[in-house]
Amino acid sequence: MPRDPSTLLSPDTRAAGERDPYLTQLGERIRSLRAARGMSRKDLARGADVSERYLANLETGTGNASVLLLRQVAHALDVPLPVVLAEVDDQGGPRAAEFTQLMQWMAQLPGDQLARVREACRNALAPADSRDARHRRVALIGLRGAGKSTLGRGLAQALGVPFVELNRAIEEEAGASLSEIHSLYGQAAYRRYEMRALERVLRDNEHMVLATPGSLVSEPATFNLLLAHCYTVWVRTSPEEHMARVVAQGDMRPMQGNSEAMTDLRRILQARTPLYARADVTIDTSGQDPQASLQALRAQLRLLGA
Repeated sequence: MPRDPSTLLSPDTRAAGERDPYLTQLGERIRSLRAARGMSRKDLARGADVSERYLANLETGTGNASVLLLRQVAHALDVPLPVVLAEVDDQGGPRAAEFTQLMQWMAQLPGDQLARVREACRNALAPADSRDARHRRVALIGLRGAGKSTLGRGLAQALGVPFVELNRAIEEEAGASLSEIHSLYGQAAYRRYEMRALERVLRDNEHMVLATPGSLVSEPATFNLLLAHCYTVWVRTSPEEHMARVVAQGDMRPMQGNSEAMTDLRRILQARTPLYARADVTIDTSGQDPQASLQALRAQLRLLGA
């Protein structure tokens, strides 16, 4: 006999310490989606018009998973509700997890963007000589503070090609600063400007070194477009160096009013690591000065024929 759904949703009806596996999985997925977008729990609660307490219970697998409220949460995360509700077979191993992630990305795309993904797959499986054009553009991905701008400028100068910061291109596209785009128009509008800016810089630059925003990898269509047209480099470093470099640049926002800034940063990095890992090559700048990192990157690019 099927169990009463209320026994699955109400923490008071279950044995102490016992949680329904699906609700636990649902909470972990919401927490991961939130982290990948760099949203605090407070930000998501406000965007979804739910209480922080409800969201905390939901993320720990102890809350009442109302479908209507889940729909609001999915909307605030800018993902379709099926992506939030998807049930994953945790017995399937890494291959099953990778396939599920791919399906979640695909579920978000309209028809025209699915065509772009198909083209990206075609390019990835094409013979090496047909991918030469992709190697003329080097795109640096990674969390803020990894050293993308410093490394990118040095690489562009060494290669004799333009250096482009996608953040600046996004601001040009929108006619507003990044903070104004987010505060006035919201995350969905920012993602549209990000895609348009990327399309424009790809169209205008046959050769370049491109530094991208840390969250670009969270938007499947935009990230796949980047992967299809650029040779990508994950610039990574330790969470401590990420934070120290951002603060050294004079930006205290990560620390203001947030006693758990480092915990949040680690969570974001963990959530995005599988996405950053899709890059063609990785360069670790931990404990390295800019010149040493540049030399290491140039050596890897020469070794791989990029």
